[in-house]
Order: sequence, then C-alpha cells, then structure tokens
Amino acid sequence: MKRKSRIIARLDIKNNHVIKGIHLEGLRKVGDPNELARKYYNEGADEIILMDAVAAYYDRNNLSEIVKQACSDIFIPITVGGGIRKIQDIQEALNSGADKVAINTQAVQNSNFIMEASQIFGSQCIVGSIEAKKVSDNNWEVYIDNGREPTGIDVKEWAIELENLGVGEIMITSIDNEGTKRGFDLELNKIISESISVPIISSGGAGTISHISDLIISSNIDAVAIASILHYNIEELSKIKKKLSEHQDIHVRL
Repeated sequence: MKRKSRIIARLDIKNNHVIKGIHLEGLRKVGDPNELARKYYNEGADEIILMDAVAAYYDRNNLSEIVKQACSDIFIPITVGGGIRKIQDIQEALNSGADKVAINTQAVQNSNFIMEASQIFGSQCIVGSIEAKKVSDNNWEVYIDNGREPTGIDVKEWAIELENLGVGEIMITSIDNEGTKRGFDLELNKIISESISVPIISSGGAGTISHISDLIISSNIDAVAIASILHYNIEELSKIKKKLSEHQDIHVRL
C-alpha cells in the first residue's frame, strides 16, 4: 500500500527574517517569511511551519503579525512554534490564523500545560515538538530552548508521554542532522514511529529528494518538514513532490 505523506515547508524566523543554521546554531538570513511562505504554498506545500527561533531568549512568541499576513495569502494549515508558554499564547496564535501550535520548552517544564491545552483547544491543535540529540546507540536526549539546553529526558519515553498527555501530533527535530543536508536520522525516526500512534512530522537533514524518500520508506512518518533544500534552491517543492509521487511506495498530494 502506498504511504501517504505530507511535505511541509519549515521556516525558522528571527526578527522578521527567515534564518537557517546548522544544528540550530550559526543562523544566517535566507529571506522574507511571507514571500517564502507564499512561494512554497504556490509550489504545493501541504502545510507551513513557522518557528520563532529566538523566542526562548525573550520569553515570547513574536510571530502573530507574520501569521496574520501569511494567512491572507495561504490556504493550507499553518503551525506556529517558539515561545508558546501560556494558554493565552495559543489563543493569540489561533486568532492570528494559525491552525496548530508546536510546544517544546513549556511542555517539558510543565507537562500539565499540554493536557490543559489539548482539553481547551482539542488535540488536533497541539503539536508536541521534540528536539533530539543522540547520546549513545539507540539513545537520544530531549533538548529545549531551541536546542541549547539538555534535559536528561529520553526522547522515546518523552514521545510516549506527550501522546498520553493529549498531543495530536509530534514533530521530531534531529539536532545532529538539522541544517547539514546529509539526510535524516533514520534510526531515530524509526524508533519513534514504532513507539507512538499519533502522526509524526520529521525535521532535520533533507538535502536531496532521496533523503526524503528514504525517510518515508524506512519509517512510519506521516510528514516531512524541509527547509535548507528549499531556502537554498537545491530543489523546488513542486519537483520534490513530483519525484516522490513516481515512487511506487509513496503517495503525495500533487
């Protein structure tokens, strides 16, 4: 049976610029968030993820104006993340036009927040965001604050916990592979996809179309979030989806 996969454009944002780094560090500007979001929408992205890359520093999410503008041009689901710490932050993101919010740091620091948020807004609005760093064979640690702070928490156990707390989806970002364009951490994705039943978005490592197809085929991933491969014009989103659709085991929306 063909595996249905969503292809998501991920935009990490700092001070109204889309930025890109390697291992979530050394950030450089790559473009205007609204222009890029519109471009990827027109090329066939299934969803857009907008992440405030510096929210951890300033104790806030600062994307509401960008989201409002994006939503006037874009008619696919938008997920907003970074600095979501209060129920009011979720309400503001949804009022701006976002469909979902991605929560990492606050989920780790106060797991009741996830339970409360999913009860108020519905699980379909709440994405548990996990930043994972490999510590040994078959062992990854959860990081918070945009990949800066280790927590001592095991990634697999945390993914299971997030599902139990009520998230409707989990986004897993490999810190080791993020921005490298060397491919996804297939082992990490396979282990997580075998441990939980909610949909999984995988992020961190796409540099070629075959990296994406390898990920989809080797694990039960529902969606792939890509950034560098788009921002640096390595491949067009429409071409990525067309090539994936030619694969006998992969189904994408064209």
